[in-house]
Amino acid sequence: MPKIALGAASSVSLYKACQILRGFKKAGCEVQPILTPNAARLVSPLLFSSLSGRKTIVETFDPDHEWSVAHVALAKEIDLLVIAPATANVLAKLANGIADDFLSTFYLAVEKPVLIAPAMNEAMWRHPQTRDNVSRLKARGVEFIEPEAGYLACGDSGPGRLADPEAIVAAGLSLLRRARSLAGRRILVTAGPTREAIDPVRFLSNRSSGKMGFAVAAEALRRGGDVILVSGPTGLEPPAGAEIVRVTSAAEMAAAVLDKARSAEIVVMAAAVADFTVARPAKAKIKKSAGAPALKLAPTVDILKALAGRPGRRFVVGFAAETGSLRAGARAKLKAKSLDLIVANDVAVEGRGFDSDLNQAVILDAAGGEIETPVLTKSELARRLWDIIESHAAKKR
Repeated sequence: MPKIALGAASSVSLYKACQILRGFKKAGCEVQPILTPNAARLVSPLLFSSLSGRKTIVETFDPDHEWSVAHVALAKEIDLLVIAPATANVLAKLANGIADDFLSTFYLAVEKPVLIAPAMNEAMWRHPQTRDNVSRLKARGVEFIEPEAGYLACGDSGPGRLADPEAIVAAGLSLLRRARSLAGRRILVTAGPTREAIDPVRFLSNRSSGKMGFAVAAEALRRGGDVILVSGPTGLEPPAGAEIVRVTSAAEMAAAVLDKARSAEIVVMAAAVADFTVARPAKAKIKKSAGAPALKLAPTVDILKALAGRPGRRFVVGFAAETGSLRAGARAKLKAKSLDLIVANDVAVEGRGFDSDLNQAVILDAAGGEIETPVLTKSELARRLWDIIESHAAKKR
């Protein structure tokens, strides 16, 4: 039986959380209700306890809790966290890591999917600070059910009303199904740049931050996949649960990928691997007084092409960072390297692609299909990409 933690904050729409709780119960889920202290002043926690069959959690330090560290123990038990309604205050606390009550503390311990349904005044929902908080949470993989437009408790009319409880329950159940969609499957993801040494202190590299590859790995983990992440040098914190292989050069990445790919069913090559390396790096630091050095470059291993020649059935996804002729360049790469899918994006567009939290892509398949995405956070793009990968991989199996 799936277990859901249902958090609810002090919005006037709090009564609808009872309908959400009942919806999950009818779907066969076990529900642990959590109220913020202010929410517990609006509606009795006993009501949620009666509907769920479990004691409603309000206080962080409750002597009647069955667990020694309740927020950590519960975080390990659940399959999904739903917060509905979520106020502007709750969004701000979650986005900034403030843990001053049970719900906000619990959120920091949760490593399972999170679904948030906001409810607040129209002006508060549109406020730049709230929009920034939502964007930050989305970038971390949190999913949202946007509020509806309509008559609000304050007398105003506009966006801010809690989404329909049935829609929230449906979205939560969909997340639960997705959380198991890659269970038992071995996934290999690459991320970040490579560095090709010129001398002991200098190197050739590119602008890749690794954010897209890390988002792809994190989404695969959220779907229950067994994930290996081969990463070039980045300043990112790896997603919890992934097997991390750290590499620096293109040669090291090729060796790691070709080794780990032997057990992988799906390979997603999001790394920006150098096409050329310095043929003879200097053993000592090159002095400025010696004049500008003439660097002789040599091609690196074409990892995608090498993968195509390896035995075994695996679904392979490539990435194409282009600055012109986006579709033509990606389609040629798709065919030349025998890929199943390729994700192409124009890195010349400011604010997208390299070192940004946003991206826009055209996803091409070997049968000639094409899907163009809008501008999305990299976590949202990773989610859409995995939906497409799963659909196509199922046909290939």
